[in-house]
Amino acid sequence: MAAPFNRCQNFRLSRWLEKVTLLGKRFASSTSVPINKLLIANRGEIACRIMRTARKMGIQTVAVYSDADRNSMHTAMADEAYNIGPAASQHSYLDAAKVLDVAKRSGAQAVHPGYGFLSENTEFAELCQKEGIIFIGPPPSAIRDMGIKSTSKAIMAAAGVPVVLGYHGGDQSDQTLLSEAKKVGFPVMIKAVRGGGGKGMRIAMTESKFLEQLESARREALKSFANQEMLIEKYIEMPRHVEVQVFGDQHGNYVYLFERDCSVQRRHQKIIEEAPAPGISEEVRRELGEAAVKAARAVDYVGAGTVEFIMDKHQKFFFMEMNTRLQVEHPVTEMITGTDLVEWQIKVAAGEVLPMMQESLQLRGHAFETRIYAEDPDNNFMPGAGHLHHISTPLPDSATRIETGVRQGDEVSVHYDPMIAKLVVWADDRQAALRRLRNCLSEYNVSTINSYKRICVR
Repeated sequence: MAAPFNRCQNFRLSRWLEKVTLLGKRFASSTSVPINKLLIANRGEIACRIMRTARKMGIQTVAVYSDADRNSMHTAMADEAYNIGPAASQHSYLDAAKVLDVAKRSGAQAVHPGYGFLSENTEFAELCQKEGIIFIGPPPSAIRDMGIKSTSKAIMAAAGVPVVLGYHGGDQSDQTLLSEAKKVGFPVMIKAVRGGGGKGMRIAMTESKFLEQLESARREALKSFANQEMLIEKYIEMPRHVEVQVFGDQHGNYVYLFERDCSVQRRHQKIIEEAPAPGISEEVRRELGEAAVKAARAVDYVGAGTVEFIMDKHQKFFFMEMNTRLQVEHPVTEMITGTDLVEWQIKVAAGEVLPMMQESLQLRGHAFETRIYAEDPDNNFMPGAGHLHHISTPLPDSATRIETGVRQGDEVSVHYDPMIAKLVVWADDRQAALRRLRNCLSEYNVSTINSYKRICVR
């Protein structure tokens, strides 16, 4: 009599059946569908950035805006703009039904979610499919699988992608979690299974601090994600946050566009990013890229994605998570590869083959991005709001990009993220890029609100 399947075999069989189903859908929908009108389900700098590429491609753009954004830059830039409700995002930008209603009324064939808001919402991606509207992002199954940390790590481990030693089980009792933490060995990282953006994450350096940090992580996770399930991982001391930009199309092609180093963070949130990661050997760079592509293949990924790794001082790297959307820091990758990732997203979503294959992608020079926040560095970086009386920036050119969603005279709203712009620079090497970044920051001035730019110069 044949032996019964074990859990690992059952998991692999389930994934194989999902792949067969998705493959059939892929071949059925791989014919290119032109996108002539695009709705951007977002606001601020990312909405403006997407519109610029759409305009370059001859695509009409549709904006959605809340009452607070009636006179905003992204509303003015779009060919059409529709109000979707009050300032509170849950009644406007997070209301999937309102966004889809605008898509249908405007005749938009596709929706680009940007980042944040609905960009990693499985239900929204499924609703777009149901309504026959192209969702510019990965399949809902990939969003779902990568959105739950315990599930994503099981998939990555099965695919042969390095993962950090830890516990991702269903028993969430204090006793079990503490016992598993002891097995892993302190210090440990406590993470919300459905977390992101540094929320629901705590470090327990010793056993005596574990339960206190666990309770703190649970409270924050419940408030942020309405879920307090936790996983435990070995804490990597002196870590680097290194992530790889990957892209897949509907024809089974995958590439990696090299790595970014996002180790400069505040409260687990990125503030300065650079590409490529400094001090990485060509061998490790190739291994990172190949591991990231392996991760994308494991979930039949389509579109732009970022595979995040944690790297130790010996340049050993381990999977952390996959962001199933365009990242805030994508411009540094564009600068070192000479690509337009939003254009790639639109073309791939329309069914086209990737614009470039791996052998054609070349790494050139070095790029930095720093985020300009409406925050007060002298008051624990509390978000600021108010009227922008004056803005002066360095002159944009081929080596300097200003990605912004505000103009002089605009209001910074209390209702949304305090990031008002991104400054991106490029040069032939890292030191030259750093000099350009410092010079450009000295030319970037915002009056009436305190901005994070000052702390970057210090």
